[in-house]
Amino acid sequence: MPREESIGNRIRIGLSGWGDHDDLYEEGTKAAEKLRAYTRHFPIIEMDNSFYAIPAPDRMDKWSAQTPDDFGFIVKAYQGMTGHSRGKNPYSDMKTMFEVFKESVNVLMQQEKLKTVLFQYPPWFDCERKHVEILKRTREWMDGFPVALEFRNQSWFVSEYREKTLQFMRDEGWIHSIADEPEAGIGSIPIVLEPTQGYATMIRLHGRNASGWHASGEANWREVRYLYRYSAEELEEWKQNLFTLLHSTKECWLIFNNNSGGDAAANAKQLMELLGLDTGPVPIRQMEW
Repeated sequence: MPREESIGNRIRIGLSGWGDHDDLYEEGTKAAEKLRAYTRHFPIIEMDNSFYAIPAPDRMDKWSAQTPDDFGFIVKAYQGMTGHSRGKNPYSDMKTMFEVFKESVNVLMQQEKLKTVLFQYPPWFDCERKHVEILKRTREWMDGFPVALEFRNQSWFVSEYREKTLQFMRDEGWIHSIADEPEAGIGSIPIVLEPTQGYATMIRLHGRNASGWHASGEANWREVRYLYRYSAEELEEWKQNLFTLLHSTKECWLIFNNNSGGDAAANAKQLMELLGLDTGPVPIRQMEW
C-alpha cells in the first residue's frame, strides 16, 4: 500500500462539469462565479461542455484564469471527434475539426493545466479493425497532447482481446480511462484495473444504475442513466482500488459523473475523507451525507 502521506500528491478527485452541483455553492452564486468557487473544493475537473461545442481559445483562457496555478483540466473531446455527432458537420473536414480543437486546448497546455484530453467512444464503437485504425489516426492527429481513452463497448475487454487492447493503449500512448458503470450488456464495460501509462491513470465513476443505463431513447435519459449514489462500502472498495493502481501508476485522476440526482459532489467528498484528503469548505448543504 502506498504511504498515506503521499496520497494527497498522487490522487486528484473531482467532478464532471462545474454548473450542476448546486450543493457546492453558497446560495446566490452566479453561473459565471461557479468555476472559481468549485476550485475551493476540488483540484481537478472534467470539462464536459467541450463535448457539445469547441470553446474558443479566449474562452478557455478566461476559464483558466479563474483557477489556481496547480489546478487540472480534463477536457472531453468534441462529439464530432468520437463519432457521437448526428447531422451536419460544422467543419469542412475531420482534420480541420481536430485542428480547431487543438488550438482551443493548447491554451491549457501552455499554462500547464491540461491533464489530458478524454476520448470516450460510443457503444457502437466496437473492437474491429476499422475502429483500431480510427484510434491510430486520432492519436496521430493529437500528437503532442496527452490523451485518455474510454470505451463503451464490451468487445474491447472480452477475454480474447483484453490484453491486446491494453497493450495497444500502452504502445500508442493512451492513458486508460477506467469506467465504473453497470454491467448492462454489450454497451457497457467492466472495471478493468490496469494502468496503461506509468505517469497517470484516469477513473470515471458513472454510477451503477443498471435499469437506467440503456434509456437513451427516452427524453430524460441523461437524468435516468446517471442517477445513482455510491454507498460507503462501494467508496471503500474504490479506496482500495486506488491503492492498487498506485503501485503501477504515478497519479490517479478520479472523476465522479453520477450527477443526475446531485450525488457526485457528496460522494466525492466522502471518498476524499476516506483517503484523508482535504475536503475543502463546507457547503454540500452542510455535509449531509
